Amino acid sequence: MNMKKILTLIAMAIILMGSVSAQELSNFNRGRQQVKSPEINGGKVTFRLNANYATVVNLQGNWMENGSIPMQKGQNGIWEVTIDTPSPEIYTYNFVVDGVSVNDPQNYMVQRDGTRYLNMLMVPGERTENYFEANKRGTVTYRWYDSKILGINRRVTVYTPYGYETSGKKYPVLYLLHGAGGDEEAWTSMGRTAQILDNLIEKGLAQPMIVVMPNGNPGQQAAQTLGLPEKQIDRRDPAMADAYVKSLCTEIVPFIEKNFRVIAKPESRAIAGLSMGGGHTITATNLYPAMFDWICPLSAAGSSTAEQITALKKAGVKLYFLACGTSDFLWEQSVTLDKTMTDCGLEHTFYKSDGGHVWANWRLYLNTFAPLLFK
Repeated sequence: MNMKKILTLIAMAIILMGSVSAQELSNFNRGRQQVKSPEINGGKVTFRLNANYATVVNLQGNWMENGSIPMQKGQNGIWEVTIDTPSPEIYTYNFVVDGVSVNDPQNYMVQRDGTRYLNMLMVPGERTENYFEANKRGTVTYRWYDSKILGINRRVTVYTPYGYETSGKKYPVLYLLHGAGGDEEAWTSMGRTAQILDNLIEKGLAQPMIVVMPNGNPGQQAAQTLGLPEKQIDRRDPAMADAYVKSLCTEIVPFIEKNFRVIAKPESRAIAGLSMGGGHTITATNLYPAMFDWICPLSAAGSSTAEQITALKKAGVKLYFLACGTSDFLWEQSVTLDKTMTDCGLEHTFYKSDGGHVWANWRLYLNTFAPLLFK
């Protein structure tokens, strides 16, 4: 076969591939009018859904006090509702079509909460300016490590700041722990960790740092979305007492310090966590008081004795940042911990916010304490 025929065949193959791709897109869009949703315009936001077959469509959002708002059917079967734009924050919403919850097919912004994927409404403003993409972005990767304590191979999420790959420098590390129902993707999906750190670092407000986000469910190899089998952990077994926290401090920390360019000293280690992860944060620092110089329990399910707080004081903790919402169901535990630290003379910050046990607060806390670390 001569070269001319070969080039002709290649050209025909390329054209055929393009036509197949175009046909797939045509099939995907056939019979569907493209609509924009959500659309923020001034002080209003409009939601739309192409659902000509539907008889009743409602909008549900986690900012609504009354649960849902009816949508109206317009031309070409487009359902629509326009409401006042809520205050700047990240919200989740969905449609209820004839009693069935569905996501907004026009909105590619989603977050995963456990096994649920929820649409996001991101309202710009001062509070949310660090939740959007920065100009200089770090990298989020997944690494696997073997846990002898838990007896399984496990996955951890790692954020490295912009320039890590080429700088040759060593970095401090924040170990950031999720709450009950979450996993190693919770802080990047719902917490916007990468975006918050990217923006703070780019603005010179935070030190460049590595952020390690482990899976706090001791029987899980990784997030449930991977479909991996879970190991049954007998929590009544004395040998498994605080097994995850011990794995965090004696397996995950050494793994990170071996495989990443980090400053392997207490003054360059921080630990923070929300709810269950806040309890893990407290337990880790109770068990290993000299390991982390920067401690940030958020809406924490945990406590410390006077002896444990005294040990932290003796170890020379540089920052103890305790945070909780005043209507959080764990508020009283935070108040008690604050009093214990005050009575023991441990200098600390008690950051109080409005609201309860919600990601709006935990994003705010990360955005607030991250600039305080490693300085």
